[in-house]
Amino acid sequence: MAPRLGSTPLPRLLHPAAWWAWGVGLAVAASQTTNPLLLALVVAVAAWVVLERREVGATNPLVPFLLVGLFAIGLRVVMVGLLGGGVTGRVVLFRLPEVPLPAWTSGVRIGGAVTLEGLLAALYEGLRLAAILACLGAVNALASPRRLLRYVPATLYEVGTAVVVALTFAPQMVDDAARVRAARRLRGHSGRGLREIGRLAVPVLVGGLERSLDLAASMEARGYGRVVRRSAASTRFAAGLTLVGLLGVVVGLYGLLDATSPAVLGLPMLVVGVLCAGAALVVGARRDPRTRYRRDPWAGPEWLVSLSGLVPAVVLTAGAVLSWPGLVPQQVPAGLPPVPLGMVAAIAVAALPAVAAPVPPLLARSREAAA
Repeated sequence: MAPRLGSTPLPRLLHPAAWWAWGVGLAVAASQTTNPLLLALVVAVAAWVVLERREVGATNPLVPFLLVGLFAIGLRVVMVGLLGGGVTGRVVLFRLPEVPLPAWTSGVRIGGAVTLEGLLAALYEGLRLAAILACLGAVNALASPRRLLRYVPATLYEVGTAVVVALTFAPQMVDDAARVRAARRLRGHSGRGLREIGRLAVPVLVGGLERSLDLAASMEARGYGRVVRRSAASTRFAAGLTLVGLLGVVVGLYGLLDATSPAVLGLPMLVVGVLCAGAALVVGARRDPRTRYRRDPWAGPEWLVSLSGLVPAVVLTAGAVLSWPGLVPQQVPAGLPPVPLGMVAAIAVAALPAVAAPVPPLLARSREAAA
C-alpha cells in the first residue's frame, strides 16, 4: 500500500500505467455513445481531473487536443452540409446550389437541402471524436508517455519509442509556436495573418529538429540502440508465436462479428490468439532483459484510478451491446437527448482520481505555499 499520513496519501507521482488505464477506459466509454450530454460530461471529468492532479511544470496538451476536437466538429458539420451524411431530415434549414451527379453515386450529393437532423447527427459524431481526443490529451497531461515507456515490454520497445515520440512531438510544437509568437509580439509584430504564420513555421520547425537531435543523442548515450544477440531458433520461435497470435485474434474477431461462422472460430480462437501473442511478448522479454531504476509503486491509489476508468467503459459498452435507451439519441425527428442517470453515474465514477489520487509533489508544495 502507498504510504499514508492519516487518511490522505502522501504526495507522489501515480504510476503512469494507472493514468493510461483510466484515460483509455474513459475514451472507450466516449466511443460507445453519441449522446451530447454524456460526451460533455466525459470532457468535463477529464478536464477536472487534469486541473486537480497535473504536476506543476508539466506540459498541458489537453488544450491543443480540445482545439483539434473543435476543428474536427466544425469540419464534420461543414462536410455533412455540403456532401450529406446519410441522415434524411424533415426540417430543412436552407438549400445550397446542387451539382447533379451520376446515378451510381447514390447517397452522395454536392449541395442541396441542409436539414437540422443531418447537422445534429454530424455534430454528435464530431463531439464523440472530440471527447476521445480530450481523454487522450488528459492522460498525456497527467502521465508523460516517456514515463510509460519504462514499462513497455521489451518486445515492443522500439514500437513504444516511436509512439512516445509521436505523442509528445505535437504538444511540444504547440508550446514552441506559442513562445515564438509571444517573442514576436514583444518585438512589435501583430502575430496575425498568413505572412506571420509563415514566419512562425521556420523557428518552430528548427526547434523541433534540434529537439529531435538532442533526443536521439540522449537515447544513444543511454543504450537505446544496443544490439541484442539472438539465436536463429529463438527468433523463429518468437516470430511463429507472434504470427499465430495475430491470426488467432483476426479470425476470432471475425467469428464474433459474423453470426453465420462456426462457434469454434469465435471466442475460442480469440482466446488462443491472445494467449499466443502474450507468450510471444514473454519470450521476447526474456531474450532482451532490461533494468529499471526506481520503479513507481503500484498500490491502492493505482487500483482505484484504474478501476474508476474501467467502470464507465464496461457500463457503456454493455449499454451499446444491449441497446440501452439514451445511449444513441433519436435523430429523426430531432429532439432533446435524454439523460440516462445510470450512465451519468458511471461516467461520474471516473472523476474519483481528482480527489482520491495522490497529489504530485510539486503541486502539493505550491498548494501548501499558497495556503
